[in-house]
Amino acid sequence: MLLYHILLRVLAAKELAARAAKADWSGIKARLGRVDAAPEGATIWLHAASNGEIASAKPVIRHLLDQGHRLLVTLNTDTGVALAKSWALPNLFAQLAPLDLPGPTRRIYRDWGITAHITLESDLWPHRILACPGPVIVLGGRLTERSAKGWRRFPKLVGRVMKKITFLSAQDTGSMRRFEEFGLSDAAKGPVFDLKALYEPPDAPMNATLKSAFDRDTTWLAASTHEGDEDIVLEAHKRLLNVHPTARLILAPRHPRRADVIINLIRQHGLSFAQRSKGENPETAQVYLADTMGDMHLWYALAGITLVAGSFSDRGGHTPYEPAHFRSAILHGTDTANFEAAYEKLARLNGAICVDDAASLADALESLMTSKTHTRLGAAAHDALLQDVKIDTLMQHVIAALNA
Repeated sequence: MLLYHILLRVLAAKELAARAAKADWSGIKARLGRVDAAPEGATIWLHAASNGEIASAKPVIRHLLDQGHRLLVTLNTDTGVALAKSWALPNLFAQLAPLDLPGPTRRIYRDWGITAHITLESDLWPHRILACPGPVIVLGGRLTERSAKGWRRFPKLVGRVMKKITFLSAQDTGSMRRFEEFGLSDAAKGPVFDLKALYEPPDAPMNATLKSAFDRDTTWLAASTHEGDEDIVLEAHKRLLNVHPTARLILAPRHPRRADVIINLIRQHGLSFAQRSKGENPETAQVYLADTMGDMHLWYALAGITLVAGSFSDRGGHTPYEPAHFRSAILHGTDTANFEAAYEKLARLNGAICVDDAASLADALESLMTSKTHTRLGAAAHDALLQDVKIDTLMQHVIAALNA
């Protein structure tokens, strides 16, 4: 565990230094596990990495609150904390997650009266798990082969963590197999269930101006793009315009702060654009740069076709569940390791199309727009990603584990 301690202290120093540089003293306090006044009484600590994870877990959170539990929800990002707080749910408290070091972890358990710990997907932190005085539950547990290679450097630590887990529902069978390899007990194994399938869009009406500006049959979305994705996307759009001159592209980067870089790329490709963050009218723009946070549901609703980005390199791709919810036809690159089981199911049930470069992306877009088969492909994606296990069944297991 010594090596883990050293690595965590290096990462902690970087995190605290970055926040100090921004004079974010409240963020530093939260990262150190310090709170001004926690309410008295038993509390369940639920942890998620960021916006996507906490949004997908909202039905789980509501169920726990309905059962009379109080929740401390922690996240690794400020935007995730803001999202959880925006729900204004009674008995839900949200703050930045403490660093996974002994001191901050002890403070959270002591000050909040934590009786159980629930963590989502791949955010398993050893100190939190080992220090928990009660049940430890992992929901939608994800462990890719790439991550497993890192885990194999700490066999004793990982073995102790696995023994501490009371209940684990894996995202896919491959993840479950790898958790078993590291020592997860048979008694702790729950049903395979992908939390991302619980995605619920924000309950907010569509902006009338946006709705009138885009025809769903000729609009496509590049969702959560990274560096390297935009060149492929913009080149494909230029090719598409030769066949469908009225086609529109909504380009939504994973990190809106990259907007200036992306604007330069759009100009290099000779395309007209409008910028969401500046309130510019998208009516005639060939590219609408959706450089704001929390609006992705709008773009899925407006686009008949969605390219799920982050899948052209080694990033593992992003969730297909959100576009599938809106019945937006799904295109993706070849690297889908983060949601391997979901994309395998989509491929098996003809619910998505895999592309590997600008030419194949343009060809797929042209075909779907010309034949208007994007509607059928979107419906196939929606049906393919329905879960075999229902949320009520999963929560029966969770409640049983909490009461064990």
